[in-house]
Amino acid sequence: MTANDKKFLAIMPKLNSRRVDVLLEDVLGCRWTISVLRAVGSGVNRPGALERYIDGISAKVLSDRLKHFQRSGIFERVQFPEIPPRVEYRLTEFGKKFLRLLKEVEKLQEDLNQSEEGKTASKKPKPKNF
Repeated sequence: MTANDKKFLAIMPKLNSRRVDVLLEDVLGCRWTISVLRAVGSGVNRPGALERYIDGISAKVLSDRLKHFQRSGIFERVQFPEIPPRVEYRLTEFGKKFLRLLKEVEKLQEDLNQSEEGKTASKKPKPKNF
């Protein structure tokens, strides 16, 4: 366990008693969750850039998702002492582990899609030779 993990666990005692599957259900409760996680995971960190990057998301929903991920310990909010103020969101160590879990879910979906395509291809009637 890294120092960041210990720091996170100290800040989020409530999460210690929660199960990861419950956290997964909680985080996946919004249709924009994967899009926001994927964008931050790929390096899009600022709220305005995220809003432009994720087609169709509103500023209100994005703000809600960012706050939710921060409370869940998936993102950390970094505020820079500049004028104008600048804020970035980054994956925590826990967030990086959580993102790997979601990537496995996406991989499972790809496997299921390929399996379905294989079933559909095998059901097509074969051409008759005359």
